[in-house]
Amino acid sequence: MHLPLSAAQAERLLVLDSTGSTNDDLVAAASVGHEPHFSVIATGSQTSGRGRLGRVWVAEPGASLAVSVLLRPVLPDGEPLTADRFGWLPLVAGLAMTRAVWSLVDDEARVGLKWPNDVQIDGLKVAGILAELLPAGDGVVMGAGLNLSLTTEQLPTPVSTSLALAGVTLRGDELADVALAAYLEALRDLSNRFVAAGADAALAGIGRELAAACSTIGARVRVELPDGRSFTGLATGIDDTGRLLVRRSVDGTSQAVAAGDVTHLRYE
Repeated sequence: MHLPLSAAQAERLLVLDSTGSTNDDLVAAASVGHEPHFSVIATGSQTSGRGRLGRVWVAEPGASLAVSVLLRPVLPDGEPLTADRFGWLPLVAGLAMTRAVWSLVDDEARVGLKWPNDVQIDGLKVAGILAELLPAGDGVVMGAGLNLSLTTEQLPTPVSTSLALAGVTLRGDELADVALAAYLEALRDLSNRFVAAGADAALAGIGRELAAACSTIGARVRVELPDGRSFTGLATGIDDTGRLLVRRSVDGTSQAVAAGDVTHLRYE
């Protein structure tokens, strides 16, 4: 792939013809070398990528984009952002990808961010984010997968879509470059604002912007927790730590969800 617009947005951009996982590649490089903040690895052919909750994410050759970005945030006082404050970064990345998709789709109202960081068009998933902490805890690799020109037959699930199916007319390297450049520009802007505000999403205005973009807020949802328990309720907001707030159907109490699988319910 030829990605000149994206190269201008990255500190360092490595484009691979094919790889198992861009996240694995960047975690390995950052762990043994001196990869700078905002180093990027991208490919149009990923064979063993991972999604959230251990799901497989495979980039269809030439029709999908897999990209990983290294974030080594430094606070205004010069101190690095500690691992315990990385929690908002995957949400920031989801918002950045939402903005990138907004820039390509004819109507922003068609695009929504499903908590925590799945980007949807017309309620169908077009992109997802997976964050991985570096072994030393001094940075995070933000992986993203974006469906570019997958056909209906190539879609990984019945609830997926692609930019092409959503009506985006760009194709090939041009589509990959424009989409990736838009994502990197938004991710840099949002992450810089977050860090400049001392890792305070509310102070940076990011909490408000995330809530405005999040299609989960106001939806009836089913939450499947990591321990196997599940419940249904109404998603009412996102708290200061990025957790989804859900008013439980069974008793009306509010529960903050930090991790889990959230499904939007049309009927209950």
